[in-house]
Amino acid sequence: MKKENYFVWLLKQLKGWPIQNYLLWWFALGFQLALLIGSPITTVAVITFIGTLLGTLCVLSINAAKSVNGWLGLISAACFIYAGWTAKNYLSIFEQIAYIATLDLPVLLSVKSWNSDTVNHLRKFGLKQWIVSIILTVIVYVISSYAIGALTPDPRPWIDGLSFAVSLTAGVICFLRYNNQYFWWLFSGIFQLILWGITFVQGDATIAMAVNSLIYVANDVLAFTVSPWFNHGRRKMELKEIKKNGVEAGNGNEQGY
Repeated sequence: MKKENYFVWLLKQLKGWPIQNYLLWWFALGFQLALLIGSPITTVAVITFIGTLLGTLCVLSINAAKSVNGWLGLISAACFIYAGWTAKNYLSIFEQIAYIATLDLPVLLSVKSWNSDTVNHLRKFGLKQWIVSIILTVIVYVISSYAIGALTPDPRPWIDGLSFAVSLTAGVICFLRYNNQYFWWLFSGIFQLILWGITFVQGDATIAMAVNSLIYVANDVLAFTVSPWFNHGRRKMELKEIKKNGVEAGNGNEQGY
């Protein structure tokens, strides 16, 4: 495939999203632009601005199951790594590296087939997957928080570690194509909001990172209703409902997701 056709194809992945996704994107653009203009223009501020806008597009494209999220995630991760380094939130750096490994690179390696493969092969957790995922989150939280506090001058190791543990587990769940990832993403956004809010109050970061986390939370809530990752959204798109343990979703409460 010619190079220009590949980029044209990527641009087309920005089309066909639920209207709510576009509204959230324009809200994020306006909010972040106002923050940038109203604050001193520094290198951190500009890089954070670029990262937040691309990061929002990335999570919205994952919400819509569009493979442009690979490139958007890779570039925004580089911006957030810089922001995390300057703020001394060192686990947020590893968080972005985990996103690259579990979200961005797998998409880039199968970018042409990721859309259909993902939409048509989504799954739900059974009891075993819930237990394993929760235990994994707790183990990663304890180990990472203790290690980053002991080995680095991270001023917020236990809050940083909580955000990292939930986000890492969410990335793995997404890689395995379970829609339950969005429960982890929702809590990840909340913990990131707390982390970057405290970081801002302590003078180590711009408020833009906290606002970005708030927008991520809005995207996660949105996903439960309009995204093809859940049956509510799939019905509107006339897609087959997601299977659970190899069985089509039945009637009643189970069918709600």
